[in-house]
Amino acid sequence: MLNYKIQIKAFDGYILNISVIKIINYISKQNIKVNGPITLPTKKKIYTILRSPHVHKKSREQFKLYIHKRFVVVYNVKSKILKKMDLPSGVKLKLKKC
Repeated sequence: MLNYKIQIKAFDGYILNISVIKIINYISKQNIKVNGPITLPTKKKIYTILRSPHVHKKSREQFKLYIHKRFVVVYNVKSKILKKMDLPSGVKLKLKKC
């Protein structure tokens, strides 16, 4: 039995919040102590692309990509329990022992 830090990432904040609630409900049904969710800063990446391939250098288009993150600490749990959770597509789960 170990303590784990769970970092959850997604491009959509709404899906991320739903999956964090699922994780906390699933773990709390197992009578395991949970601390969180803690909101981490959202990363924003901006990509600039030329609209025209030849001339018109001033004509550009920008795309923004937001990466939302949440953080949950789980106490005295087996790693097998955490790997059995089913999450929506687009949500990345990262486990760290502490």
